Amino acid sequence: MVLPRSGRATLPAKRKRRNAVGCSPTGSRLVADACLLTLAFMGPRNAAFWMSVIGTVCWGICFWWMGRISAKQNHLMDQLRDQGRRIEKLSKVEHDLIKEVHPQVGEIKDGMEEMIAAVKESTAKQTHAAKGR
Repeated sequence: MVLPRSGRATLPAKRKRRNAVGCSPTGSRLVADACLLTLAFMGPRNAAFWMSVIGTVCWGICFWWMGRISAKQNHLMDQLRDQGRRIEKLSKVEHDLIKEVHPQVGEIKDGMEEMIAAVKESTAKQTHAAKGR
């Protein structure tokens, strides 16, 4: 018995009995439904089972996701391979063009050397002619 300030004696409150899960056997219907769900899904063996199911589903999702990523990477690698082939083809064509033009460049260079020599001769003659005057 406890005596409160008012001086009247009160009886201690009754404790509600609870089952092994901690749910009160009496109470609202919502609490009872929650207790049943807890018992159904969270028993030690059931909890392990459901965790295994969740883990298996997660692995499945992971493998599916990795498959998508792998497919995207394969597509990208195919595009890069095609781009490399196109670049190689263009480089070969460019190399062939340079081979065709290169002898002509050599001939032009020889012709330029002849022109430079001729210009130097004419400049030298003009310089001597100007000094001789």
